[in-house]
Amino acid sequence: MSKFPTTIKELKAGLKAGEFTAVELLEYTYQQIAALEPKVEAYLEIDAQRAVALEAAKAADERGYGEDAPLLNGIPIAVKDNIVTQNLRTTAASKMLENFVPTYDATTVERLKAAGAVIVGKLNLDEFAMGGSNEKSAFKVTHNPWNLNKVPGGSSGASAATVAARQVPASLGTDTGGSIRQPASYNGVVGIKPTYGSVSRFGLIAFGSSLDTIGPMTLTVEDNALVLEAIAGYDEKDSTSLQDIDTNYSAKIGQSLAGMKIAFPKEFKSEEINEEVREAMEAAADFYRSEGAIVEEVSLPYSKYGVDVYYIIASAEASSNLQRFDGIRYGHRSEAAESLEDVYVLSRSEAFGDEVKRRIMLGTYSLSSGAYDAFFDKAARVRTLIRQDFDKVFAEYDVIMGPVTTSTAFDIGGRVNNPLEMYVADLLTIPVNLIGAPAISVPAGFDSEKLPIGLQLIGKPLDEATLYQVAHAYEVKHDYASQAPEL
Repeated sequence: MSKFPTTIKELKAGLKAGEFTAVELLEYTYQQIAALEPKVEAYLEIDAQRAVALEAAKAADERGYGEDAPLLNGIPIAVKDNIVTQNLRTTAASKMLENFVPTYDATTVERLKAAGAVIVGKLNLDEFAMGGSNEKSAFKVTHNPWNLNKVPGGSSGASAATVAARQVPASLGTDTGGSIRQPASYNGVVGIKPTYGSVSRFGLIAFGSSLDTIGPMTLTVEDNALVLEAIAGYDEKDSTSLQDIDTNYSAKIGQSLAGMKIAFPKEFKSEEINEEVREAMEAAADFYRSEGAIVEEVSLPYSKYGVDVYYIIASAEASSNLQRFDGIRYGHRSEAAESLEDVYVLSRSEAFGDEVKRRIMLGTYSLSSGAYDAFFDKAARVRTLIRQDFDKVFAEYDVIMGPVTTSTAFDIGGRVNNPLEMYVADLLTIPVNLIGAPAISVPAGFDSEKLPIGLQLIGKPLDEATLYQVAHAYEVKHDYASQAPEL
């Protein structure tokens, strides 16, 4: 057949019905990638994975597609390039790791393979996941499929763009301050930041260890829940991994919203948010009321400090995590070094990009003896106050709703020289990472430039099932998920 379905649910049905094989699907996927890659530029590594992917697809076909088939048997999935993959180059989009080939798989990749998924390649990102536009990669700039002159967001911009472009039905991204939800919003796909600790971070190249989260990006809510079910669960190799969690994330999909209480914080309606985005959120609130939910305004007063707190804590953790890239053990080593100090200084100076250097310096300063109390310690205290704000709201409400971003996707090059403007744009996503709660972005329409708008739903820790329920209810009554960019 010349045209394959685009969602995981449809692909699973087609494979089961014998309409096509996993090998045929894989060949079609690589054709799609090849045809659209010159425009989208999402991939950092494809060719080296083809032979391995073909063997995985053949194995999926041999297993068959009966009731006992693995959850994602034969489904092609791409992985963000800060998640390590055995014998497949993993760069974190940095010159520092340009030639790094891991000897093991991240736990999430292991679990995708165990679920029968076929890994097709590695995806571009802002270097070491530090950025909100995908312009900070050392290798290429990924483009937004809805408008190739716009950014796809970041740092998981390529993870969102490849799904939006229908190159693959699903991808893995990472979210430290909004890096799944913001690109999902900009590209009109579904992306979830799961509860911190519900998905293993083993094999994720660390940025902010108390904030980093791996999550799936898909075309539909049902698909998203399927992929999260495949990768979530306890992992003894991750000391922050949560035990005995319920991973039946699809359990509430399709259930009524009657009587559900949804909070809409007044801080998520501020003048800093684009008028068209605000109007889309008000329309979403009206929709939920029409479904029998109670939508009320609340306040999260300390959330306004989220950006300040985040860039102190995240930069401090980045400074600590990136100490390991020293030119000694692995990664880039300067050929100009003539002393041990040269090895450290020149290797890091040559291989790290400006954004990474900026955050290392900010983090090192805030952890220094003269600044620790004034910055890092105070930020940690305010983080607790932000968490208490959310706890108070969650004591009375099931879900919090609001926009994902202050605007739709902006022009490539539009903010690249203004890091402060880029940082402030994360004000709606960052608080969720600081408290460790789950949050999802679901397509909620388009602005006057035909650029996607995302609706953010924030849930109680470990209550992803309710998020999927509320997101799915919105999705099935609107036509946004089925709309595709014209590439």
